Amino acid sequence: MRRLRIGIVGCGAIGSSLAQAIVRGSAGGVQLAAFYDLDNLKSAALAKRLKKKSLAAENLGVLIRNSDLVVEAASAKASFSIAKRALASGKSIMVMSVGGIVRGFNSLSKLAARNNCKVYLPSGAISGIDALKAANTGKIKNITLITTKNPSGFKGVEYVRQKGINLFGLKKDVVLFSGKAKDAVRYFPQNINVAAVLSLAGIGISKTRVKIIASPKVSRNIHEIKIESAAGDISTRTENILHPDNPKTSYLAVLSAVAVLRQIPEPVRIGT
Repeated sequence: MRRLRIGIVGCGAIGSSLAQAIVRGSAGGVQLAAFYDLDNLKSAALAKRLKKKSLAAENLGVLIRNSDLVVEAASAKASFSIAKRALASGKSIMVMSVGGIVRGFNSLSKLAARNNCKVYLPSGAISGIDALKAANTGKIKNITLITTKNPSGFKGVEYVRQKGINLFGLKKDVVLFSGKAKDAVRYFPQNINVAAVLSLAGIGISKTRVKIIASPKVSRNIHEIKIESAAGDISTRTENILHPDNPKTSYLAVLSAVAVLRQIPEPVRIGT
């Protein structure tokens, strides 16, 4: 049986780590078919690291054509257009930058259905998604996400700059944001994809509440989730090891994508 061919768009920390996992065999019965990045230096560096120069695609169209499933690991700005193009070509898509598709999710879902494709959204750096989806078949009252990161994880965030918050030299915790998930994913596109996943699995981006904290006391990315539902109250806390190449993301985010790829060809599915 032919192995599923995976094309990765984006050769940054997440895309490169995922490519290496596939080549090592950690992602199960799939194979790396191609990778691409707008920055040629990044794709060239990955090609050299993997010793797979022939898999560096010259453009997105070539990558989609050579793949059965496209993995978006580029950015929230590009994730919707990449997903739309892959699905329009009859190829399934895994989206890592979930914040970029949350507002257009329904249109992508319809496009996937028309072309007999799948859209995969890994759970990322949070836990409890299975319990949330189960509870959501009943009634959920409230969902709150509290994300705490070291100030270095928010470097370059325009929203923080506009607020005049000096991240460096902080001596105590500072609440950078408190509000709806729909605003959190807009203001923190590289930091809060977990809010988008949580919203899509639960009660939506307008009802899900998010608090984002910069703390000089922590060295890990911490995500706490509190759910009140008719099935009971659910609380999770995930303390993530930072990705060694990008402190804005967590190593678990990469592993969650690997877990999804492993599951696709398998005859047994555990959890929802």
